[in-house]
Amino acid sequence: MEDTPLIELRAISKFFGKVIALKDVSLTVRKGEVMCLLGDNGAGKSTLIKCLSGVHQPSKGDIYVDGEKTVFESPRDPLDRGIATVYQDLGLVPLMSITRNFFMGREPTRYPWPFRIFDEERANQIATEKMLEIGIDIRDPGQAVGTLSGGERQTVAIAKAIYFGAKVLILDEPTSALGVHQASVVLKIIVNAAEAGLGVILITHNVHHAYPVGNRFTVLNRGTSLGTYEKAELPREKLLSMMAGGEELEQLEIELKEMNKKN
Repeated sequence: MEDTPLIELRAISKFFGKVIALKDVSLTVRKGEVMCLLGDNGAGKSTLIKCLSGVHQPSKGDIYVDGEKTVFESPRDPLDRGIATVYQDLGLVPLMSITRNFFMGREPTRYPWPFRIFDEERANQIATEKMLEIGIDIRDPGQAVGTLSGGERQTVAIAKAIYFGAKVLILDEPTSALGVHQASVVLKIIVNAAEAGLGVILITHNVHHAYPVGNRFTVLNRGTSLGTYEKAELPREKLLSMMAGGEELEQLEIELKEMNKKN
């Protein structure tokens, strides 16, 4: 069915002994949309990512991929189903070239075995083309990844995931260590990926980065979901209040006023 979500999480819970990391969290992502998963530090975002990327198995709840109930036994399983996770550390090797990072473990070769060698010319061409497709014109595919800006490194990781067949991109705080310009570059790439038909899960604590590009928003707080909202029903100010713990701040303000009166 056309409206079947690419990924659906139903009442996912994760326990570590007596610690409740997630409790009854549900989420969907559809083709061509950016689903923003928001929450402060300790909200459960990282645990949810690890359940989606095969690092952890949920203690309770179900994961559906293309409408089919699925169990991820290892991080390889989501990759085989077209789900690629780009973590904050990106998994890139700074001293290796852009091309080598792009094809790490999946290098194109020429000549038959046992004379097979890395086809560097073809690999350079593909890496350059795929980076250009999402808006980055790299100077030299042979240059070390460590010489790139933060935004360009994000682009390498995202372009790599798309090239190797990702249908869903899970991006873990992709703009957290970037300046304003580089963050805007990455956000444009996220929009382009969604427009190309991918489903994108953007994990962030930065409302100002999420709101312009997001289609729907799920907010986590201490391992539980505060709900999922369409952009049209969730003004930016309300989202900011939910993220900042608006009720807690109001209560703190009242308590401070009472303290000042006593003093």
